[in-house]
Amino acid sequence: MVVLLIGGGSSLMDLMIDKMNKCGHRVYLLTGQKHNRFSYKRVFEKYNFAYDTDSVQNIFESVSPDLVVFLGAYDTNFDWRNAREESVRYTASIVNLLSAFSLMEKGRFVYLSSEEVYSVSHGENISELEEPSPKQFKALAISHGEELCSSYHSSQGLDTMVLRLDRLYGVPQKGQYLEDPCFHMCLEALRSGKISANANNSFSMLYLKDGVEMSYKAMTQENPAYACYNISSMDPINEMELAELVKKQMGSGIDILDNTIGDNYRVILDAGRYQSEYHTKIFTGYEGGVREVVRFMKRYSEVYITGEDVGGSWGSRLWHRIKTVARVLLPFAENLVFFIPFFMLNNRAVGSQYFSRLDFYLLYVLLFAIVHGQQQAIFSALLATAGYCFRQMYTRTSGEVLLDYNTYVWMAQLFILGMVVGYMKDQLAVIRNEYQEETRHLREKLADIEDINDSNVRVKQNFETQIMNQKDSLGKIYSITSTLEGYGPEEVLFYAAQVLSEVMNSKDVAVYTVANREYARLFSSTSQDARKLGNSIQYTAMTEMYDEVKEHRVYINKSMTEGLPLMASAIYADEEMQLILMLWGIPWQRMTLAEANRLTIVGHLIHDAVVRANRYLEALRNQRYIENTNILDESAFTQLVKAFFQARERGLTECSLLEVELTAGQTKEAAARALGALIRPTDYIGVFQNGRMHVLLSNTSMESAQWVVNRFLEKGYQSQTREEAAQCL
Repeated sequence: MVVLLIGGGSSLMDLMIDKMNKCGHRVYLLTGQKHNRFSYKRVFEKYNFAYDTDSVQNIFESVSPDLVVFLGAYDTNFDWRNAREESVRYTASIVNLLSAFSLMEKGRFVYLSSEEVYSVSHGENISELEEPSPKQFKALAISHGEELCSSYHSSQGLDTMVLRLDRLYGVPQKGQYLEDPCFHMCLEALRSGKISANANNSFSMLYLKDGVEMSYKAMTQENPAYACYNISSMDPINEMELAELVKKQMGSGIDILDNTIGDNYRVILDAGRYQSEYHTKIFTGYEGGVREVVRFMKRYSEVYITGEDVGGSWGSRLWHRIKTVARVLLPFAENLVFFIPFFMLNNRAVGSQYFSRLDFYLLYVLLFAIVHGQQQAIFSALLATAGYCFRQMYTRTSGEVLLDYNTYVWMAQLFILGMVVGYMKDQLAVIRNEYQEETRHLREKLADIEDINDSNVRVKQNFETQIMNQKDSLGKIYSITSTLEGYGPEEVLFYAAQVLSEVMNSKDVAVYTVANREYARLFSSTSQDARKLGNSIQYTAMTEMYDEVKEHRVYINKSMTEGLPLMASAIYADEEMQLILMLWGIPWQRMTLAEANRLTIVGHLIHDAVVRANRYLEALRNQRYIENTNILDESAFTQLVKAFFQARERGLTECSLLEVELTAGQTKEAAARALGALIRPTDYIGVFQNGRMHVLLSNTSMESAQWVVNRFLEKGYQSQTREEAAQCL
């Protein structure tokens, strides 16, 4: 199945992609952003377009999805901080998506809603029959999305489904902010060390993985009973109980602030309709789910808290402040520590014969200028100046030192050299940071290019596979139609419909055999829709179709005329029409000349198989029929009954078997002549199971067979259906 997921990057989207891939579906993604930075390795193709662009319709036509899933209330592309303006964009987006979907005339559109559409407290669980009561702009927009889906479903007959999820929560992506109560309590605990809770607020929550599993069952159900389902754990919990769970997982140092005020407020969705149809259990309870969320947020706490927003105990807050101050003071402390050995080395070098010319203070300033930059170079120069003056005062007074111009020359060179080297160090650091930022940016672009290349490679490989295995190729068509040679002569026409369905990629195919110059009888079909014209048709009355097929052309119902197939073709033998092939389940865009040519080729190949089977049966006619009668012998009739009932089990035809009870004065030959006038040319008389006489009625249900039983009885022949006998073959 081809699935088109619509929404921004989130944990919900990742889980949805994983689920679809595990179940063998091909996943396409419409991100909703022109410049999308998220990487999805298991997506077949990604489209970075906004929802309100004209390109959306082209994307739908290109993908031709069997299932469209719009994240809706959980789409991270919408920033609800400015809810009024965002609600307008949200509504415009879903209108454009539904409009594009409606033009496809196939598939299912699934809209994910939330409990937010109910803003009024309810004493009981809220069922799908309860009218939404939104108040805020976001809730109004989400509710409007539900109404749009319902409107398209009722007015245009589109297959739309609304899945209303009850407070979805789970492990977020790194740095992602969620709206569920569990996330907010964990964030509050990390930032302040306290959790505010109101015991009067009750609700239920659904873990992310459970929500995806339950949603998948509903959205992939072939014939769902309803167009709207509530998906909820229906496990009530209030804010105080949730706060206790968060505190338990957070550990010590967390306080709970009891803010219980106001009346009771309770909003819990009733998932009874969903459970009665799908019978799904909840795998992750509150304690396990909260534990996973807390574990993740504690692990990446630095992403969610900065500066003073440090939660936990008073010791944690104090430790954070100590680390902040230490990071600032550490270079100064390091400077002071290193000053001591350099001061001592300078004092020892003053009277030394070998080191008197070496300026240790200059080396000291250069060292810190190179390592820490201009700020520490100035600080180290100040310390060096103080050490120099202190050493000079060993032999001179402070006034003499201050009046000596050599002192200022030495200080000037020390500060100038330190500041220049420090400035160069700072500039190199800036250049390095810019280089790292540019490298990071280029790596992100490279990752995007790799994703695009991977996508192109997958598309290329897919097209190569399609070219090699395309159903338009004569080799592929012949390989499929040649399977008819593996069936017995009695089975060829039954499985011709199945082969035609596979080659033409249509689930609704019917094969009619021409009875005379006006009527044709249904021989085999692949679905109930393919039988809509009935078991017998006057094909000459279908003027529009007959005018085409009698000229050996393929009929294409481009006007979509009621009561006619979408495509049809006739098979001739010696200029006599033998079979009519009819196709119903074909999209309008595939009703082209290329499809007509393919149907013509398939028809000729099927004709060859049918002709070979008929010639074989004609050659064995004397061996198959009892001499001078139209009664099939037991061997031939048994094979025929087996072929009909096996085809019926596969949904290719309908048939019934009647046993005729002969009295003492009735012979098989006389009965065959009498009964032959009461049945159709497509029905068969034969000997079955220990020589008893039977009649095989083609394309006849059990109810219709009773009419034949009554006609036989009017001629004096007792008969009864023998379904169990045929099924034992």
